[in-house]
Amino acid sequence: MSLDHAATKPHERLATALETDLLAVNEMIRARMASEHAPRIPEVTAHLVEAGGKRLRPMLTLAAARMCGYDGPYHIHLAATVEFIHTATLLHDDVVDESGQRRGRPTANLLWDNSSSVLVGDYLFARSFQLMVETGSMRVLDILANAAATIAEGEVLQLTAASDLATSEETYIKIVRGKTAALFSAATEVGGVIAGQDDALVQALFDYGDALGIAFQIVDDLLDYQGTDATGKNIGDDFRERKLTLPVIRAIAKADAEERAFWERTIGKGRQEDGDLDTALALLAKHGTLDSTRETALDWIATAKAAIAKAPDHPIRDMLRDIADYVVERIT
Repeated sequence: MSLDHAATKPHERLATALETDLLAVNEMIRARMASEHAPRIPEVTAHLVEAGGKRLRPMLTLAAARMCGYDGPYHIHLAATVEFIHTATLLHDDVVDESGQRRGRPTANLLWDNSSSVLVGDYLFARSFQLMVETGSMRVLDILANAAATIAEGEVLQLTAASDLATSEETYIKIVRGKTAALFSAATEVGGVIAGQDDALVQALFDYGDALGIAFQIVDDLLDYQGTDATGKNIGDDFRERKLTLPVIRAIAKADAEERAFWERTIGKGRQEDGDLDTALALLAKHGTLDSTRETALDWIATAKAAIAKAPDHPIRDMLRDIADYVVERIT
């Protein structure tokens, strides 16, 4: 089941619980993506921001703040900050990956151009820092600034590790923790910080976001090899783009000489032929790496649920636990 079409949708229940806050976040996003001198900025930003995404990351910030009893105004600023950082990274990613489609729609770089996508992404990063500063919290600024740097670091690490058959599981997790989990963990952590919670609860919120983000990316990578039309994934995109994700890394580790030559030709050198995807799928099945990757994703979800269990009893805490289960529902 996809996050959009499953019978039970914990993220929608959370959105309902946070409805007033989400409306305020959307209003702030619209106000802050405006530009008096460069109308292309709101055009490009609106194309992506209003494309029907679930707003999961900003919801995590709002949820953490509310669960921790926060009643001030700045969780709205922080949620908008998180969404701007996320949107900026998507704009840049689509240029790097030469993508033509996101969420079923043409990408901004396709509709406008690469220069517009890069520069508008830069603008949104700048806007996100303005929003952070308005909270008046140096600790919040430190967390989100570090997250922005970690995201960029993860993307560069992925670029340098691309198509390198020596890439280890440890490096893969570093990439995932950088490019995906860093924003999840920052989103939950700052919710606790702005609410003035103690270090133990703030750490638990960080741990929840970190594990949730890692599982989220592992599931996404797994679905590239075993998804269906209902998951919204095109089977084999990562293979065609020569990305070394966890199922492939594990298959390479177990490969004999003939299998390794196959991976070297298709992933290492990019010489792919008709039928190669079927061969790759057969090798993943032979070595059980899809199943083992699924188990790894479930382990990370167990870590996330153990972390959020340390939060005080609250309906939102239970929704965050359910969202963790929901992330892996597509592969169970």
